[in-house]
Amino acid sequence: MAASTTTTTTTTAAAAADAEMMELAIAQAHLSDPIQEAYCVGAVLALVDRATGGSPTVLTTGYSRELPGNTHAEECCLIKLTAEQRAVLDGLGGNAAAAADKEAVMYTTMEPCGLRLSGKLPCADRILDAKFISRVVVAIREPANFVEKCTGAQSLAAAGVKVDFLPEFAARAKEPFKHLQVVDAKED
Repeated sequence: MAASTTTTTTTTAAAAADAEMMELAIAQAHLSDPIQEAYCVGAVLALVDRATGGSPTVLTTGYSRELPGNTHAEECCLIKLTAEQRAVLDGLGGNAAAAADKEAVMYTTMEPCGLRLSGKLPCADRILDAKFISRVVVAIREPANFVEKCTGAQSLAAAGVKVDFLPEFAARAKEPFKHLQVVDAKED
């Protein structure tokens, strides 16, 4: 049976928190320098307290090409973690009790890549390698401009990471790369 991803419907507090974080991810995407060979994507890595349902705590933000080396938004979020933040998050990955109360969530305007034409490690693999991210919230699937069928969400779901799509943010998530003629992604 194939792993699945979902279009999510959640509680009012959780939906408001997801919307707040996706707004921040979209703002990050607008910081990307537009180029013809790549998308402009934004991401936010947040710690969500499941017990209180309050606003997520932003750990890091990132956007396409923010750091040297043709970096992706999710990659930048992971690179920018401090040692102290990483220690807390690493504790979630191996501590069932801590993970029951808190979870690390990656919010991204575009599906994490499953293949990088540059040969660098794909963002889906980086998220899995981190071991502490239990949920990824996405605005849109990766368009088929550069990779015909992105498998990032599928890879994450197959490994047990919950992947939720927020289609209400799709149009706004595409605005930062309006300089490209977008080829819509193929659905599963």
